[in-house]
Amino acid sequence: MSDDYGTCVVLTIGAHNNEVEDLPSATVEGGPHITLVYFGDTSLPPEMIEELKALCEETSALFPLEFLETGYIQTFNDDAVVLGVDDTENSIATRVRSYILARISDELYMKFKEAETYPDYTPHLTLGYISKGFSPDEIGSLPDELVINGLSLWDGGDRYNYAFDAPYELDETGVYIRHIGVERRSGRYPWGSGDNPYQRHASFLGAVDELKRQGFTEAQIASSLGMTSRELRARKSIAKNEMKKADVAQIIQLKERNYSNVAIAEKLGISEGQVRRLLDPVIQAKTDKLTQTKENLASRISEDRYLDFGEGTENFLGVSKEHLETAVKALQEEGYTVHHIKVQQLGTGEMTTMRVLAPPDVTTSEVYSDISKIQPVMSYTDAAGVNHLGLKPIESIDSSRLEINYAETGGHLKDGVIELRRGVADIDLGEAAYAQVRIGVDGTHYLKGMAVYSDDLPKGVDVRFNTNKSKDTGLHDTLKPMKDDPDNPFGSSVHQKEYISADGKTKTSALNIVNQEGDWDKWSKTLSSQFLSKQPESLVKSQLGQALDIKKAEFDEIMSLTNPVVKKDLLTSFADDCDASAVHLKAHALPRQRNQVILPITSMKEGEVYAPNFKNGERVVLVRHPHGGIFEIPELVVNNKNPAAKKTLGTNPIDAIGIHPKVAERLSGADFDGDTVLVIPNNKGLVKTAPALSQLKDFDPKALYGPKVYPNAQKIKDTQGEMGKISNLITDMTIKGAKDHEIARAVKHSMVVIDADKHDLNYKQSYKDNRIDELKTTYQGGPQKGASTLISLAKSKAHIPEIALRKASQGGAIDPTTGAKVYVETGRTYTKRDKGGNIVTLPSGSTVAKMELTTNAHTLSSGTRVENVYASHANALKGLGNRARLESLSIKAPPRNPSAAKTYAHEVSSLTAKYNTALKNKPLERKAQIVGNLVVREKRKATPNMEKDELKKLKSQALKSARQRTGASKSLIEFSDKEWEAVQAGALSPTLLGKILKNSNKDQVKQLSMPRTQAGLSPAHLARAKAMANNGYSQSDIASALGVSTTTINTALKV
Repeated sequence: MSDDYGTCVVLTIGAHNNEVEDLPSATVEGGPHITLVYFGDTSLPPEMIEELKALCEETSALFPLEFLETGYIQTFNDDAVVLGVDDTENSIATRVRSYILARISDELYMKFKEAETYPDYTPHLTLGYISKGFSPDEIGSLPDELVINGLSLWDGGDRYNYAFDAPYELDETGVYIRHIGVERRSGRYPWGSGDNPYQRHASFLGAVDELKRQGFTEAQIASSLGMTSRELRARKSIAKNEMKKADVAQIIQLKERNYSNVAIAEKLGISEGQVRRLLDPVIQAKTDKLTQTKENLASRISEDRYLDFGEGTENFLGVSKEHLETAVKALQEEGYTVHHIKVQQLGTGEMTTMRVLAPPDVTTSEVYSDISKIQPVMSYTDAAGVNHLGLKPIESIDSSRLEINYAETGGHLKDGVIELRRGVADIDLGEAAYAQVRIGVDGTHYLKGMAVYSDDLPKGVDVRFNTNKSKDTGLHDTLKPMKDDPDNPFGSSVHQKEYISADGKTKTSALNIVNQEGDWDKWSKTLSSQFLSKQPESLVKSQLGQALDIKKAEFDEIMSLTNPVVKKDLLTSFADDCDASAVHLKAHALPRQRNQVILPITSMKEGEVYAPNFKNGERVVLVRHPHGGIFEIPELVVNNKNPAAKKTLGTNPIDAIGIHPKVAERLSGADFDGDTVLVIPNNKGLVKTAPALSQLKDFDPKALYGPKVYPNAQKIKDTQGEMGKISNLITDMTIKGAKDHEIARAVKHSMVVIDADKHDLNYKQSYKDNRIDELKTTYQGGPQKGASTLISLAKSKAHIPEIALRKASQGGAIDPTTGAKVYVETGRTYTKRDKGGNIVTLPSGSTVAKMELTTNAHTLSSGTRVENVYASHANALKGLGNRARLESLSIKAPPRNPSAAKTYAHEVSSLTAKYNTALKNKPLERKAQIVGNLVVREKRKATPNMEKDELKKLKSQALKSARQRTGASKSLIEFSDKEWEAVQAGALSPTLLGKILKNSNKDQVKQLSMPRTQAGLSPAHLARAKAMANNGYSQSDIASALGVSTTTINTALKV
């Protein structure tokens, strides 16, 4: 047996007025046929083939021969020329396909899904292939209908044919003719005449019955008919069975025409009971799974009220996706409601749309209000023993172990620093020299700040807290009160340390870690537009140009790949990343820049910095985000010989620097409780700085707007939102050339806003005093206006009617000419109740970044030079993304390699299992996102002005805990070496491989895919390494950027 045709079930086409011989498809491999179900291009295991044989035989017995109307000539994939046929739900192709798919085993169904290339089934007759020399011009007249005379199971080169039992027969020319007395389904020809097979069977049985009534024995009857008694019994059984099949076929036809059982009985001349008995097995076979699925869904809704039926649900129910959709549709017809609920992904910030099934008369707004009740179809066990953030009960220290260093005794110089005694188990930092912590005190209050070791603590004191508050404040008023939330008493995300006590038991430390040594160095090392747009145009062009060159190199690498499916997948993800980069406008990092946390070293000079990660004596600039302008960027000289700094931070801190407290004041009023800066070597003076604004000298937000001056000031509700507004204003003012005294007013207000929550500052009075309305009118177009330059507009949001990528049936998600994504309005709606309690329907909406909505970034620019540089960069990224999508469209996936599929059968099975696991995880992951979002929502209610970094960590911790509670696992598919060999050999079908890649670790796929030629680097990576080296980057920075070892870079650059 050969594997030429793979495994599939097709409809066979018989002669009709000899037209079939005239079809061009008579020369197509396999002859004229209409594919119903395709299982891949290799033969299936024998047991699956036997299952299909039995199913084809069963199917052929239930369906009559029919005429199928034809449609228009079409072209698939610019190659296959096909003749469209009736694709309505009543066509023979649709009905037979649905019948087969509803009955195949789960194993066969998975084979079908793996091989499925087109999600929307379009029955057709292939006429020829352009690639093989066929021309549509060769097509002459085509029939208006085709005779569908049976099924054929193709197993490699083998054919198993099953004729439909039908009320038709062949005439003397071999053409099918119709007969009187049978309901006509379609066609233009009049009913014909001839012996009806049904009548022949009836006549045979009637003759046998008549002979029996006349007294003849079975042996005598058999002899008179020229057969043995056994043959007679078999012939009678066949005749009865054939008549039953014919009756069932007619009953199905009449049922589909809405005949009642009584009407069918009258038409066929049988009793209503016989109709029911004949009908039940057929209908039951068709509806058993549907009924069971409906009942399962309805039962879960009665228990949990709201049911997520999105991707992956079908795997747990053991049904096809189409079957699940049918069941949901059936429930909708009974009044159940379907809602599209948007949930933020805590890891990415993107929105996931969940499809939720709910009881009748439930509105979308009610589902949102009760979002915690949305459950996946599978059950899960909530983890016990920890709270919603995965924390154990908080351990506190006794205040008798604590000393407060107030402002009067120098505490203000180290405000926020927590000094710890070395060697005390419950407050030990372990291997770290410093950490950002929260420490409970007396079970009612807590310390917040940066913890370091100190060797000058008084006897009996294990912890010293430095503060800028007066000694008159008192102990507990100096500390922060724990929030009334045992789940999160600090209002921030922490992880707990453990230690071994003197009695050998494991206990929870009093140190609750927010960040510790090494965490800050992992942060992004790009340059934000908020910083770079305030720098010289030459630097902006240089760093944006490097970022674009890196993207181009990545594109070239992907284009060099030979595996078309992998190449297509990576091009798609690359294009999406280009689109995102056009929104965020991040530039390439400057050589050796690092994120560092700041700590005070009072013995340092104001113009120096202790920074062991940088060269002693070199000049560096410190940049804090956000900052008002280059006047808030101090330039310092590295001094790595300061004894006090060495003692506090160690000689080789991973990501910390020591500065004089006065320097912090220039850094937008930074504190020493975990604030960070970007440290950039500036020996060549590329980064421009300026003296501090004279108007900001001695400006003290707390003194001017604190509770002593305004004891009843309104509490700020959204620090992040207010900071976003004033930061955008400062950016727009700077880009548009505002005067220093104007910028000083905006900066003063930003200094009030950033500390308004922490120190109860009257930010509204500051808004009035600094005449912010006036500045907004001048630089943003009005008091109620917002962002007005490309830098501030790019990420700002627009609210529009809900959109989604265009479906394949509408022309596809990608414009075939430009490569741009094509979005269309969904027309989707949501429901809510009005004040009178009536359900009203409203249009759904989307929130989209303005840069995403424009095809030309210059439309967001106010016309300044730096904006135009950024606009051109954004357009280049958009163009590169579009080019990648166009390339992906041109890639044609080859069929699975049958030989490789056999060789790597184990690896194919392993990857299929990994994919199924990933698919089954999706409903649990969606539930985890809901659970995590609810936790974050509650924490933000308790701490509405949570800082951005704190919020990010909170989301991460809440999601991690939610996954533990729900049993979700976000692990991506990883390939073993052998599995990747299978991928490269073509052992997987393109469809299955595409699905696996969508759920895989993209970084690993890139690493496995990219060619390595010289010293372990691809040509594109080698070129990038050389360019970075020429621009002053260290080999360690280059290695980090390329994801390889320093040794690899060293070897490559030498070569």
